[in-house]
Amino acid sequence: MTRSVQALAYARPSALESSQVGASLGLETAGGLTPRGAEAHPRFFAGFLSAPRIAARGLLAVADVAAARYYQRTLASSLDPVVTGNGDRLRFESFSGCCGVYARLDVLQEGLEGERTGHGTTNVDVNNPLRDALSRITADDPLHLRVGPEELAVTTVDGPLVEKKVPLPDRWLRGFAEAQVASAGFDLRAELSAAQAVAFLRSLPRRSGNAARGAQWVVASGSALRPTTRPAPGAVCLPGPERLVALERVLRHATALRVYGPPVADGAPVASAWEVVLPGMRLTLTLSPDAARGFSGEGGVLEALATDEAAADAELVSVLLAWEPTIEPASLAEQSGLSVERVRAALTRLGTAGRVGYDLADAAYFHRELPYDADRAERHNPRLVAARELAGAGVVSLDGAVASVASGDRRYQVRESDGRLTCTCQWWADYRGKRGPCKHALAVTMVRRGATVAGGVR
Repeated sequence: MTRSVQALAYARPSALESSQVGASLGLETAGGLTPRGAEAHPRFFAGFLSAPRIAARGLLAVADVAAARYYQRTLASSLDPVVTGNGDRLRFESFSGCCGVYARLDVLQEGLEGERTGHGTTNVDVNNPLRDALSRITADDPLHLRVGPEELAVTTVDGPLVEKKVPLPDRWLRGFAEAQVASAGFDLRAELSAAQAVAFLRSLPRRSGNAARGAQWVVASGSALRPTTRPAPGAVCLPGPERLVALERVLRHATALRVYGPPVADGAPVASAWEVVLPGMRLTLTLSPDAARGFSGEGGVLEALATDEAAADAELVSVLLAWEPTIEPASLAEQSGLSVERVRAALTRLGTAGRVGYDLADAAYFHRELPYDADRAERHNPRLVAARELAGAGVVSLDGAVASVASGDRRYQVRESDGRLTCTCQWWADYRGKRGPCKHALAVTMVRRGATVAGGVR
């Protein structure tokens, strides 16, 4: 597995402090991007939380996922959450070490009382002493929140920085991107009241050790959810239900539970999202199709990476982004002169670099810039790299709707039918397109669209 070390540098540890005027939560930031460019310690907010106890538990839930592995739990994992200021809200995001669970806490405008929220993205320090302090908040006494350094802090901080060095696998970056792509294909399938949400989530099994393979299914029944043995229309996949444990942090404060999923075509497991609605906030967990199968192998972004046209479109669209809380493809199409379809493909491609996320409640993309070398997710994607090598080697032969690809000592046939490519390789036989295109189909796509590859255009 390809990985690098991510170095995070904070001016000081984040802390919860008490004084005569009340408590203050200072969340320290590392390097990130803002409208002013790169900053060592950007500042996004200073004001009060309207529901401090709920916000503390929501932040702990996001930190729980960042530090968790729901599969192969013996391996250590910890990466500080990401915070994005979108002008009217703060978004705290994390991704599990097993690459199968994405978490996001949206603290909305009604949950914040203070100055206007800034714009940009960075990591935020959530250390063990802070976690202990947040878990002890039991009342909604006034709590001042600061995200970033003090307003009057000097730009050069005296003394040593607080540094954290953590492994950052390429598959973690790819998974972060794939989770957004999967979410963009979801629809709202059910909405439960607070009491029903608590009853349902507390009825789920809690297993010890590694999460078991296999998927369960639930379907809306009146105003509740009931298990079903087969995925009927409207059913939602619940793979590894114990992976929803982080939601228990906020259950007592929930006002509703919204469940999202893609259309069910057959009995194969699919991803799903579970959103707890809170006063002034939302906490969402998105689960991969299997506890033993992370988002990094889903392949949902590969076709958007396969052509130079998509790369040029993404570069143009990226210039028009401004940390908007919701991105309107139609508006971007008008500004860029591209079709809405090409804008959506560009947004998918930008997602692979961590530059956009997807908000299910708003049914819209939002702008953020992950503070990692996220372009590695494209450069080191195994199928994409292999496809570019095949296209550049001149081993793709086109003949109308049929193409052949020589790979090793075998030749594979790729056919197009109703805009869909199929292949005679083992990957296609195993997954039937459910985990994105195989390397042979990607290579054919590149050659047909005239993509520039190693060795020129074939």
